[in-house]
Amino acid sequence: MLMAKEIYRALTGESAADTMKEQAALPNVLIIGDSISIGYFPPARELLKYDAVVVHNPGNAQHTRFGLGKLNEWLGQTEWDVIHFNHGLHDLKYVDENGKNVPVEKGRPQIPIEQYEKNLDELVKRLKKSGAELIFATTTPVPNGTGIRVKGDAKKYNVAAQRVMKKHGVTVNDLYSFAMPRLTKIQRPQNVHFNQTGSFQLGERVAGAILEKLEQ
Repeated sequence: MLMAKEIYRALTGESAADTMKEQAALPNVLIIGDSISIGYFPPARELLKYDAVVVHNPGNAQHTRFGLGKLNEWLGQTEWDVIHFNHGLHDLKYVDENGKNVPVEKGRPQIPIEQYEKNLDELVKRLKKSGAELIFATTTPVPNGTGIRVKGDAKKYNVAAQRVMKKHGVTVNDLYSFAMPRLTKIQRPQNVHFNQTGSFQLGERVAGAILEKLEQ
């Protein structure tokens, strides 16, 4: 879909949707997430620039407890058409009693998985009140060697998140499953973050999921 739009634009010099949208405001899209989403936000916004006004929450959305505290501020007074959101990597990282990052053997998960599921449930309830179409992005994989996270925990937290999304009928953009088979090419060594290619590919996935919702 995105490729077809770009080809049309290259051949004609205009967007396929320009005529219809001349008199209408573009839809509003909010992306909520941590540094992974900060990485894929620019390519996603660029791919959707003729289809929607796409913004990211200010700064890093961090963990679910932080998100609950900031949600009203992030939503503001805007009438959002689509909200694409994720929390996870900050929930599952290991911290000490003061919330400082520490090696796994010296700490505990910042937000235990049981609380993570409860927090997500509350987040979804509040997000649904906005009237926007919702898309939850699964948490991307944790590799070996990060020090403050455990490989495999992302999958466990995603299972809990999937239960919440199924309960509320929220669409899931499975970035975890997309990233897994190509991690060695798109993720930095011993790091949860992605290289430029990885961020772009994730951005394509995010833009595609958002565009599908908009075109519905």
